[in-house]
Amino acid sequence: MSGSGPEATQPGDGAEVRLQEAEQDWAAAKAFYDNLASKRPRPPKPQHAITVAVSSRALFDLVEERRIYEEHGLEKYVEYQQDNENVTLKPGPAFYFVKALEHVNARLLELYPDDEERFDIVLMTNNHAQVGVRLINSINHYGLTIERFCMTGGKSPIGYLTAYLTNLYLSADSEKVQEAIEAGIASATMFSANKDVAYSDTQLRVAFDGDAVLFSDESEQIVKEQGLDRFFEHEQLNENKPLAQGPLKGFLEDLGKLQKKFYAKNERLNCPIRTFLVTARSAASSGARVLKTLRSWGLEVDEALFLAGAPKGPILVKIRPHIFFDDQMFHIEGAQKLGTIAAHVPYGIAQKYHKST
Repeated sequence: MSGSGPEATQPGDGAEVRLQEAEQDWAAAKAFYDNLASKRPRPPKPQHAITVAVSSRALFDLVEERRIYEEHGLEKYVEYQQDNENVTLKPGPAFYFVKALEHVNARLLELYPDDEERFDIVLMTNNHAQVGVRLINSINHYGLTIERFCMTGGKSPIGYLTAYLTNLYLSADSEKVQEAIEAGIASATMFSANKDVAYSDTQLRVAFDGDAVLFSDESEQIVKEQGLDRFFEHEQLNENKPLAQGPLKGFLEDLGKLQKKFYAKNERLNCPIRTFLVTARSAASSGARVLKTLRSWGLEVDEALFLAGAPKGPILVKIRPHIFFDDQMFHIEGAQKLGTIAAHVPYGIAQKYHKST
């Protein structure tokens, strides 16, 4: 479409045209694949899916492979991966989270076999295609359903996140995560736990910090710059004013939508998703604004834990989340030490203070 002549589109119509073309392309592909028999569930349509993009170093333990790459270069790295492509990679920090997502999908397909609103896991990696065979073999070994790959051959995959309509991006590369956050994509850097713990096989358990994760860093700025007493005063004065949203608000919203699908089938007590707010805030002095903000958004958390500055690690041991999101590295490190897989969200004023230490 040239954009000239009497039927030229108006400014802003381009996005709608591209969406229509994408719908047509998807319909054509679906019509073709619908004629192919398969017992494997097909990936959901991207517009309906909750897309979680995971890097290869987040999904699998590639510490040794990374060492080879850094010490001996790309060619030796690729050669090593090809020589070991039948050696199954060990789980990485995002592995059990992905397994839990797939369990939720299985439950959704039982209740809603024709519905496409479920998780779609995409492997998003800057690995070269030659390494793909080992990744595929490992994914198949563990029975993971990851059909979409994006292997960029050394280039940053960040530009593809928007094209894949990504709802959450998890990586072991903090620079790529920072780039994604700046592009407005919910993202976090994955860190392995220092202890092995057992994770639930039947319930996805996700723990969120509040400020600068679910919410903006507005209140955290006051703590850092004006002190705790001024923060308490500010929160009480603004108790009925909702906080602005933070980078992970959308993912909590996605989880809430899926929870409601289980509730609609009278499965609330058997819901395979459970969410937790784990915040350093005090309940009496600054908790009301948080809860009222969630209410104003129409969102819920299953459990809210206000720790009043106490360490988060011991509480997280009791929760045993598949993933814990926080914006401050000392909380991430404390969680790691006690066996929690943590994900750092590089957003807000805490990053300024972290870099200066």
